[in-house]
Parts: sequence; C-alpha cells; structure tokens
Amino acid sequence: MEKTIEVCYYTAWNHMDRYSCPDIKPVARLFKAFVLDADNLIPKIAPQAVKSAEILEGDGGVGTIKKINLGEGSEYSYVRHQIDGIDKDNFVYKYSMIEGDAISDKIEKISYETKLVASSDGGSVIKSTSNYHTKGDVEIKEEHVKAGKERAAGLFKIIESHLLTNPDAYN
Repeated sequence: MEKTIEVCYYTAWNHMDRYSCPDIKPVARLFKAFVLDADNLIPKIAPQAVKSAEILEGDGGVGTIKKINLGEGSEYSYVRHQIDGIDKDNFVYKYSMIEGDAISDKIEKISYETKLVASSDGGSVIKSTSNYHTKGDVEIKEEHVKAGKERAAGLFKIIESHLLTNPDAYN
C-alpha cells in the first residue's frame, strides 16, 4: 500500500526599513497614534489610503483579525490582518497580512514587526521588518517590496504631519 504525503515548503524573505520622525516626542505618543488608535486615525487623516477598519474576530489584542478596507488611492480593495503581538511597554507591534487582493496566490502571508524607539535627539524612529512567507520557492519582486515601502513611508509622513499640527493629540 502506497501512502502519499503532501508537503508544502515555505520560504521567507526578509526586508527591514527605518524611518525617522525627529520631531515626534515622546515615542509613546507616536505609538498611541500609529498603533493603538490607527483604525480610527488613519481613515480620518488618510482616507485615500484606508477607508475603514473593522474587527472581524477578537477583542483588539493578540489573535484579533481585522479587515482593512483600502481607499480610492489604492490599487487594492482590502486586506485582512491578524495581530501577532502588542508590547505597549517596549512599543512593539507585530501583525500578519493573511488575506486580501494585495497578496498573490504565491504568498502565504506577510508578517510585520514595527518597533518604535527614541532617537539620540529625543525624537522617534520607526523600525519596520517585513517577512514574506511564500508558498514554495517563489521570487519576491523588488518592485513589489519598493511599492509597499513607499506606501508605508507616505503613511508615516501623514501621521507625523498630523501629530506636528496637533501637538496636544495623543499626549
């Protein structure tokens, strides 16, 4: 008797970026806006990027599944995120993009870790790591990563600008 076992091999491709927000102090303020209140703030200040966000499962903590409806300025309509970790004391947020038209059928998920740290001048630095988990041996195209990086940088700048023009927000 012959038994067939199907094995899926996953490979990961890693990419790290660093963004500086020298005028946003303290780091906790940026974390509140960029992570803890992102579902409310981003649709208000960047509706072209994110139309709305809704919790599908969970209470907002680890394991929560969110549907992010993307704005008119996006080539995609939605993504689903799963929260993998939130460390409010060390300003670390981990989540995975698990579904949506932004993920091809060759990608299992994209995991992100965002860590906010104080810069030497007292401002904030955003360190973001992306891990692409592919189905099989798939090449991740640099232009795909670059486009995502540019969208993220643009969103960081919008949030930074909002915090600078609203100095009492998220204190």
